[in-house]
Amino acid sequence: MRNESFSLADAKARLSEMTARAARGGKLLITKRGKPVVQLTPPDVPRKRIDLGRLRALTDSMPEQTESAGEFMRAERDRARY
Repeated sequence: MRNESFSLADAKARLSEMTARAARGGKLLITKRGKPVVQLTPPDVPRKRIDLGRLRALTDSMPEQTESAGEFMRAERDRARY
């Protein structure tokens, strides 16, 4: 997503739209009298590490699939039709 620039007056009127754009990964620049004053960017949120032991325990406790994914999807599609 490209950087976009907004005047302070536009930013006041379109703040909700601008925050949504920034949340999707955009960088927005707010200017006052043509000079940059604020940059709106999404926060750097660290990703949580996955505990592989807990993940393995969870997947090991799940029942084994008896049908292929294709068979399952066909059956679900057919059930939705009738």
